[in-house]
Amino acid sequence: MKKVNLHSHTQFCDGKASMDIMAESAFNKGFETWGFSPHSPVPIESPCNMSSDDVEAFIDEATRLKKKYAGRMEILTGMEIDYLTKQSNPSSPYYQNINLDYRIGSVHYVPTQTGVLVDCDGNPERFKKYLAEFFNGDLEYVVKTYFSQITKMIEAGGFDIVGHIDKIAGNASEVDSEIENTDWYKQLVEDAIRAAVRKNLTIEINTKAYGSRGRFYPDLRWWNLLKELNAKVIFSTDAHHPDKVDAGLDDAVQLYFNNSLS
Repeated sequence: MKKVNLHSHTQFCDGKASMDIMAESAFNKGFETWGFSPHSPVPIESPCNMSSDDVEAFIDEATRLKKKYAGRMEILTGMEIDYLTKQSNPSSPYYQNINLDYRIGSVHYVPTQTGVLVDCDGNPERFKKYLAEFFNGDLEYVVKTYFSQITKMIEAGGFDIVGHIDKIAGNASEVDSEIENTDWYKQLVEDAIRAAVRKNLTIEINTKAYGSRGRFYPDLRWWNLLKELNAKVIFSTDAHHPDKVDAGLDDAVQLYFNNSLS
């Protein structure tokens, strides 16, 4: 099986190394294909997303690296595009007109009960703070709205890969350890996966948190459904550090294809 990763971040967003260093690390780890996918420019204040002013420089650097590794490692130019609103999402003309090899559609921001977009990604302590400060402590609202955003993004289209489809579970489970066992939560994830399959989208199995938190996105419990639906999947490390370019990747591949999931 080819060693491939299409989800990575560098100096152009919240990554911790340059594209050059990340590519070198990927090559040394035996990757045959490496994709760069900075967090897209967004029309709101964000410390994690790239600036629209840097898009051209990003494309130019990716082009340079494609030439540098030609014949040794395939370099692909992607972008992880946030679904925010009907006007700002992967299907928007702005993102469609960027010259990319592929697009990842992801949800990081959840609108509050008054419509203010709040970043619900990041570490659990920040999530707990934001839950109290912006969402009146209503965890069920946040989770249901997150999946509503996922569903709207899938229906709108304009991208190739669904990024970490159930990532809200990582933080939500730190507030309520039983939330993933509730019937309503299970239905939300199943509906999202089925919607992605109907649209013939590739579903990312995100391996970034396996070493630190012992989990994948989507969670292991959903992998049998992916298989039953013959879902197209891709394993991605969501790497932000050069020493994490293959974090959890081999474990995920082995688990997925060993046919022993319960």
